[in-house]
Amino acid sequence: MPRFCANLSMLFQELPLLERFAAAAHAGFEAVEVLFPYDDPTPLIQRALISSGLPLALINTPPPNWTGGNRGFAAVPGSEDRFRHDFKRTLRYADVLRPRFIHIMAGAASGTDALDAFTNNLTWAAAEAPNQRLTIEPINTDDMPGYFLNDYTQAAEILDRVAAPNLHMQFDAYHAHKITGDMLTTWRTHAHRIAHIQIASPNGRHEPDRSPVDYPNFFNTLDDSGYADFVSAEYIPRTTTTEGLGWMI
Repeated sequence: MPRFCANLSMLFQELPLLERFAAAAHAGFEAVEVLFPYDDPTPLIQRALISSGLPLALINTPPPNWTGGNRGFAAVPGSEDRFRHDFKRTLRYADVLRPRFIHIMAGAASGTDALDAFTNNLTWAAAEAPNQRLTIEPINTDDMPGYFLNDYTQAAEILDRVAAPNLHMQFDAYHAHKITGDMLTTWRTHAHRIAHIQIASPNGRHEPDRSPVDYPNFFNTLDDSGYADFVSAEYIPRTTTTEGLGWMI
């Protein structure tokens, strides 16, 4: 079985964020991710990580929390200064929290100007943080209308264009199913580019059990392929998080 990671922005919401780290460790997760860790003091998050014994797999940029706001600026023409300011702030958090990956969100945009802006910003970010692993993630446009990065071929072409050794593809099986209708083939096509995986059922973005996606087969495929990074549970629990963890057994 893969090494499972808990997305603490979605799981254990019955607890305050700083108590979710210990809950994830107790539930058997081997890492955590926090999409936007910008609302709590960094030393408190660091203390929660150390106390739980879990590494931080991933955070997102830009800060602050995007609830009700923009889904990033990296592909938005004319927002280069905003993106670079936000990215440098994220790096200050990363210096303390040591996330394995930083996911760079593209934002809502379209066209060749957006492609150029995204490519230039990614090239700059990869050079600005050469020792930090970065990701980009295709996101379906039903969940995020107008989101620039919404196709896996598009993402692969951008990665080739930037050609930075610390920039990778982030693969959310939920989004892959929504975008292509064939998650497993999409994984196999792009596996050599993928450094971080997230999972959820396409039905309501709940636990990956009652799902049109055959997750047990996907987990076996990951094992057979030698995939060694984390698989993050990024879903909305139907009830409490603990009651819905039977899929991990």
